[in-house]
Amino acid sequence: MGFLTEDELSKLDTAETSLFPSPIPVQCVSSDEFMPSRQTPKQKEYEARVKAIGSEMAKKLGTSRRKFFKSASGMAAAFVAMNDTYGPVFGVSRAEAQTPDMANERAKKLSGQFIMDMHTHFLRDDTRIQTFIAQRESVGKAGWNPAIKTGAQTIEDLKFANYIKEIYLDSDTKVACISGAPSEIPGDWFLTNEMKAKYKASINAIAGSKRSMSHAIFTPGYPGWLEEIDKAIELLKPDSMKGYTIGDNTNKHLSKHPWLMDD
Repeated sequence: MGFLTEDELSKLDTAETSLFPSPIPVQCVSSDEFMPSRQTPKQKEYEARVKAIGSEMAKKLGTSRRKFFKSASGMAAAFVAMNDTYGPVFGVSRAEAQTPDMANERAKKLSGQFIMDMHTHFLRDDTRIQTFIAQRESVGKAGWNPAIKTGAQTIEDLKFANYIKEIYLDSDTKVACISGAPSEIPGDWFLTNEMKAKYKASINAIAGSKRSMSHAIFTPGYPGWLEEIDKAIELLKPDSMKGYTIGDNTNKHLSKHPWLMDD
């Protein structure tokens, strides 16, 4: 699914093994869609600062730096280091970094906060796309999300019923936007614009309130794409529009309609 060639990938190390494991990454990483930029001087400054703060706080608390960074105080310390590097951007205090009870209390108070996820995906019932099964299995094996089973995944895990379960029942998300991706092959759209609007209406009917929003995908260069925008706005009432500059993001080798933001 990525853009990087085998030669480009051979020049990279995995973020899990090559970067200092700070709660906030110490440089930009790639999602296999672009070559990552080198660590900047400011990012190096942040890395040095977060290491120092982590070591100091861990020593005072009688724990390891790695364990400290997995705590609420460790996360607070990372934000303190960010503020010291880039300026007062984040609302955090040094007391939270130094006092686990204070950090835990703040985390507890924020546990019920409103969470809106404006970029969520699932696949249509007649999908033929199988690549995400392996990606989901990798997440389970890596333990990034303990709620995802580590055994074999199925295509059904990537469809509407499990989407409802994981987004609205298993997570703290209050409102989510159903998104999608276009393709030169009509059947390889994750969801058509009509499908997204239909599923949004279904979720909101079940909830009895507006728990779901939806994108409408626009596809510059595709036949009749401007008419499709007018149709979507008039009939489907999307909450926002979305486009992929690569054109076909699923079958990148087939993409015939890439575009630039200033076209």
